[in-house]
Amino acid sequence: MAQPPRTVNAADSLTRCPPSSTIRRLSRRRDTILFETHKYLVFLALFFLAYHALHRSVRAQNVLIVVGSAIFYGWWDVRFLALLFVTAGVDYVAGLWLGSDSRLSPSARKLVLCASLATNLGILFVFKYFDFFASSFARAGELLGWHLEVPLLRAVLPVGISFYTFQSMSYTIDVYRHEIEPERNAVTYFAFVSFFPHMVAGPIQRAHHLIGQLNRPRVLDAEHAREGVWLLCYGYFLKAVVADPAATFADAAFRVDQPSGWTTILGTIAFAIQIYCDFWAYSIIARGSGRLLGVEFIWNFNQPYFATSLQDFWRRWHISLSSWLRDYVYVPLGGNRRGRVRTYANLMVTMLLGGLWHGAAWNFVLWGLLHGVALAVERLYGEIRRVGRRPLPAVVGWAGTMAVVLVGWFLFRCRSWQMIAGMAGSLRQLQWSDDNGREVASLVLIAAPVAVIEVWQYVARDRLAPLQLGSLAFASLCGVLLFFTTSMFERLHYVFIYFQF
Repeated sequence: MAQPPRTVNAADSLTRCPPSSTIRRLSRRRDTILFETHKYLVFLALFFLAYHALHRSVRAQNVLIVVGSAIFYGWWDVRFLALLFVTAGVDYVAGLWLGSDSRLSPSARKLVLCASLATNLGILFVFKYFDFFASSFARAGELLGWHLEVPLLRAVLPVGISFYTFQSMSYTIDVYRHEIEPERNAVTYFAFVSFFPHMVAGPIQRAHHLIGQLNRPRVLDAEHAREGVWLLCYGYFLKAVVADPAATFADAAFRVDQPSGWTTILGTIAFAIQIYCDFWAYSIIARGSGRLLGVEFIWNFNQPYFATSLQDFWRRWHISLSSWLRDYVYVPLGGNRRGRVRTYANLMVTMLLGGLWHGAAWNFVLWGLLHGVALAVERLYGEIRRVGRRPLPAVVGWAGTMAVVLVGWFLFRCRSWQMIAGMAGSLRQLQWSDDNGREVASLVLIAAPVAVIEVWQYVARDRLAPLQLGSLAFASLCGVLLFFTTSMFERLHYVFIYFQF
């Protein structure tokens, strides 16, 4: 699970952002059940048959969810199942103690909540953040002339730990706030935390939305089956035909010695295409899998690249995380209720934590800081505008929003300070070449199908607009997507980016 702790001299500590395992092409175990492999489709098919064979018993279906999810997750590394079930077990017991019928005093209830949060965050800190903070502390000491030695754990990051930790924590907090009643059935609660379609990379589910569904009979109907089939077809198309080819352009562009400014810009655009289509693909594959099992997951994206402001962007991008940060960080800090300065500070803290949630590296901190500052500036402009200035045209708001988003993706994708400096320096060499023209043509070809479907959905104001087609047209569309998907499936071998968070 982890190598023995070792001591590292401050002089040898990281002087750059640690390499981002969330971005680079990763080697993977051949026997791992990942969404982008045929093994997941086989697993889902077998689970689907067994699950609906048990449709007469809610409890039996939930037991199967827990067992199947343990197999799904444990196939990657069975040792990390212990972390998953410790997290779920602690919060299940805490929820029972915090229920509305609890005889605990207010101070005792607060102590139980703190113990639950400390356990969750402690596990997350050890596996995800300890080495980052230890190395950063050693580096800071070195800059002050201190010779420090710090222990590093070199722990393997458990897949999906940030997602299931935040989901389990939100349950405990909601019970503490008396917003929901605790779930007394342990099987149902463990099914809520571990349900395999969303466990590894979200969407982060709220208890009030999912637990109620797990307590009701779940039978597949034609409408849900049609939605599930569409989402799986479109999700795998996005991943194999759009996100992975875009990733090859981003990989070629993001290098320390990048000499071409246009390649830097086009590589950043390629990454913007990759990360959206990659994460959107995972989210709708998860939703489609849930639909086939009679469960509805929340939508995690709502066409974020149509946003005309940063606030609008964060209402549309990774909705389950942004709403989590709003409800459990920004609002408890005071939100916008304690004056202008406090509001800006709350925005900064929330976005910095959002950056750190994505990974223990300084590029993610910078990404969060950029969005925090930009949101504060946007809010300040909004306050000025209300006292007499005309609002910005929508196209100007969109252009400004996308500029900030693209700069943010540049920081998000860079693996080191040297890469940031080198690629930013390349922007002085904005000399167009024939290679750049071919790159633009390739990116347009890759992104065009998604753009057409996104515009269709935007105009129809319906994320499931293709379901309104007749049976023949719908089957033809799915067939075309499957044709291109099968030609590219498992060819480039990029894991989903958010599997590593």
